Amino acid sequence: MTRRELLIGAAGAAALAAGAMTLPATAMAGSAGALPSSTDTRGSPHMSMIKAKDGTQLYYKDWGTGPVVTFSHGWPLSGDAWDGQLLFLVQNGYRVIAHDRRGHGRSEQASNNNDMNGYADDLAAVVEALDLKDATLVGHSTGGGEVARYIGRHGTKRVKKAVLIAAVPPVMVQSPANPEGLPIEVFNTLRADLTRDPSQFYKNLAVQFYGANRSGANVSQGVLDQFWLWSMQSGLKNAYESIKAFSETDFTQDLGKFDVPTLVMHGEDDQIVPVKDSAHKSAKLIKGAKEIYYPGAPHGLTATHKDKVNADLLAFIQAK
Repeated sequence: MTRRELLIGAAGAAALAAGAMTLPATAMAGSAGALPSSTDTRGSPHMSMIKAKDGTQLYYKDWGTGPVVTFSHGWPLSGDAWDGQLLFLVQNGYRVIAHDRRGHGRSEQASNNNDMNGYADDLAAVVEALDLKDATLVGHSTGGGEVARYIGRHGTKRVKKAVLIAAVPPVMVQSPANPEGLPIEVFNTLRADLTRDPSQFYKNLAVQFYGANRSGANVSQGVLDQFWLWSMQSGLKNAYESIKAFSETDFTQDLGKFDVPTLVMHGEDDQIVPVKDSAHKSAKLIKGAKEIYYPGAPHGLTATHKDKVNADLLAFIQAK
């Protein structure tokens, strides 16, 4: 049994024991590995899985109708990290799509292509399979790198706008060309701590992610717990290899290929992706980029500053 299956099974068992739910026999029989299925708002039955070009199965959620907005999540989470934005935009007349990155959430834990090229091609697979057009691509953290590499590799023929939120571009790791970056030792320590005790590592990381270690922070235990739950659903190999992907990939050339309106959003107290070596530089590399910075906001500002982020995101999407 995988860690993900154990978590899901434990949650279901607890609910049953408490008498909170009763599953019909058909549902119990289908829980042994059937792919999730649903009927979308356009009335056609579909499986909520898309096959990437290397055969990897990618889970996605597709809500609402109207202009399309896609969401690429941060490491090591899943598409569920966007629910606060997805529901808000659906309620404002948009169709929203969020997939789980390979190796994360409900997508297949593939052994290969756990790098930015692979992530970008997976996003392309989702966009093409659903035949999305004039889409706004939104990416947070590692997902921002995914959006940048998608535009670098696949262009903007299906893209109307782009949004980078607390995103990793242009490059995180320190080098002679990027002396302001974080030393490689920082990421080596991440890898060592992750493999030593993944569960405790994610619990510790959640505190910095949401700025709960700052004086006066108002971060609920529920927010910290959901970060742990989402993180524990990722495959260890996938999460481990993704550290190299988000820290060492240079997106400079990708950002130079942006030719659509782009919004760069970042918290000024981001302890994970420092704003001065990411958003400030990316905005200079993207022609005509609009910038919004949030004083005191952490890396996980889509949760801690949800209402403000949602309002700013909607205003940018709606702008002519």
